[in-house]
Amino acid sequence: MKKDVVITIQGTQTVGNESEEVELFTTGRFYKKDSQYYLAYEETEATGFDGCRTTLKISPNQKVTMTRFGRSRSQLIVEKGVRHQCSYETEYGMLTLGIMGDHFEFAVTQEGAHLEFGYSIDLEASLASYNKVIVDIKDASPEEKEETKGKERLLNMEYPNFVKSAMNEVESVIKNAFGAAMEQGKLPQAEVPGFTVEIPGETAHGDFAANAAMVSARAFRSAPIKIAGILAESFNFSNCVYLERAEIAGPGFINFFVKPAWFAHTVSGVLQAGEGYGRSNYGGGEKVMIEFVSANPTGPMHMGNARGGAIGDGLAAAMEACGYDVTKEFYINDAGNQIEKFGISLEARYLQIFKGEDAVEFPEDGYHGDDIKERAQEYADLHGSSLLDVSPEERRHALIDYALPKNVAKLREDLEKYRIVYDVWFPESSLHQSGAVKAIVDELAARGLTYEKDGAVWYKATEFGGEKDEVLVRANGNPTYFTADIAYHKNKFADRGFSRVINVWGADHHGHVARLKGAMDAIGQDGSRLDIVLMQLVRLMKDGEPYRMSKRTGKSVTLSDLTDLVPIDAARFFFNMREPNSTLDFDLDLAVEESSQNPVYYVQYAHARICSIIKNLEAQGIQPRACTAQELELLCTGEERELIRKLAQLPQEVINAAKNYDPARLTHYCIDTATLFHKFYNACRVQGEDESLMQARLNLCMAVKTVLCNVLGLLKITAPVSM
Repeated sequence: MKKDVVITIQGTQTVGNESEEVELFTTGRFYKKDSQYYLAYEETEATGFDGCRTTLKISPNQKVTMTRFGRSRSQLIVEKGVRHQCSYETEYGMLTLGIMGDHFEFAVTQEGAHLEFGYSIDLEASLASYNKVIVDIKDASPEEKEETKGKERLLNMEYPNFVKSAMNEVESVIKNAFGAAMEQGKLPQAEVPGFTVEIPGETAHGDFAANAAMVSARAFRSAPIKIAGILAESFNFSNCVYLERAEIAGPGFINFFVKPAWFAHTVSGVLQAGEGYGRSNYGGGEKVMIEFVSANPTGPMHMGNARGGAIGDGLAAAMEACGYDVTKEFYINDAGNQIEKFGISLEARYLQIFKGEDAVEFPEDGYHGDDIKERAQEYADLHGSSLLDVSPEERRHALIDYALPKNVAKLREDLEKYRIVYDVWFPESSLHQSGAVKAIVDELAARGLTYEKDGAVWYKATEFGGEKDEVLVRANGNPTYFTADIAYHKNKFADRGFSRVINVWGADHHGHVARLKGAMDAIGQDGSRLDIVLMQLVRLMKDGEPYRMSKRTGKSVTLSDLTDLVPIDAARFFFNMREPNSTLDFDLDLAVEESSQNPVYYVQYAHARICSIIKNLEAQGIQPRACTAQELELLCTGEERELIRKLAQLPQEVINAAKNYDPARLTHYCIDTATLFHKFYNACRVQGEDESLMQARLNLCMAVKTVLCNVLGLLKITAPVSM
């Protein structure tokens, strides 16, 4: 991860044969904190610079030319008649500097959005005084970081949302109409109730619909149809960018229709936003942790882990795209009963190597997997019989110390192959070593929420919604897993400052939800901030029958087996095809089928088809170009407008996926978009039409390509250019 950076601008002035370097402007640090971007800087007045006036603005994503000067340093040199740009990779994105028009541009391209921090510069005056201007970028030192504290300027990022923009206009028109109607005496004075604006199921009835008249009947003591008529008389669309007219429907619903400009702006806006389209600031930088998979490191991962991985990673991507500050975490269960059992199992297999299987009984409740045999054999190959003459405790400890890190490394390797990269791998053992687990027992005792029975320490869980009281410390003095879990979640909230924690668990853990949330209330951490996503079982299907055993191993299918059986694209897409709380049938045959019946193939084919259209036209000398608003308003067929409406819905679909903890909304959106694209392409010719219409349709194709690429990117699924 790269460090914060410092930007310094110097002017070089030549007087006779002497060159003098003058520091014109210094920015301290560019950095990110709580999902917000900051620039901490100092200004210096300089000859030729127009007051060093700062401007903050947002512009569409732009391609830049990178000029690199060394690995930890970049420079931009501006000379008379020459315009350069340079880029420097930071942990926040690609930092770009350049001279654009009459200002110096400081920008960062991060996930497709383009942030600019500009300075007004009179180029002619500055270059008349200075032979060249050097912009120097380097890593910030600790001293420089300290110097810039308290001098921060916040850089805000904004993203287009055409559905929201139109809905805001609908709300404004309705509220203004209520005010006008009351002022004119057509309606009595009353507080306007809250109403909803939505997209109707049938777009023939309008682009947006509002229930304002329906919910206002009691407040204004009148029939909804009458209120709707009065409002319609007061509607004023003269200041609207997108709304054109309204109609009353049924008992008092009001349907609104947009202008052709809305469709044109949507297409151009998607293309301008590029990789940033679909993102938003909905989350407002809220600090959220998502913990998922967290498989026991005592063996390989199963299908539940595979589904949980796809759901958790997809949810994290959706929330990050909505402006949440997301941390992805894997909780390593490297303490407690399962590790004791792991050690006993390893010990038995190790002893069997030297004494024979008949001589050493394997524990009935031990881990019977071949991976235990393999780890014991690896240790024996390396160290021979060195553990035969030591105590059982020392033998188990040595075997665990050898095997556990290897198992954790294998978990990480398999998950990274599956395209999941965590921000934090958190070991349970650290909670015991730091005293955090004991501290929880002490805290609950201090709050009067514990008692002793049968030699054990119990927590009064029933006082906080539990079905029964829970053991915190067993009679043998060992804390329970539940105690460590309370300590772990206190660490998330109190120590690391997450305002919300989301755990993705298998449905078999449903009984643990209420007691853990209650425990958070018991220690003053507010259990409502802990959300649990419960996912149902996965049933693998092949040839129409349940597929339980791997043909390669003869054992239950693991995540590693699955990624050998089907493409990772298909696995990640299929596991997010249904809501987490729905049972999922995973069809292994369909996942590898190259046909429109395979949903991921169908979506990827739409993207590849657009790439092929563009490539074929370019081969004929037809280059895509930006269209005017008037040209894009030529997109007026039913198929074109239906497709554009779907493109406009992406930002809200991503928000809904994040808000409802349901990344399946993204796969459904992809399928719907691909379907509407194929429908459009079959009905509307791209080539051979009037040049303006051809370019408008080509722009629409490229907007669809952008949208599909962005959504597939959130799911970490490839968007192929050919198939």
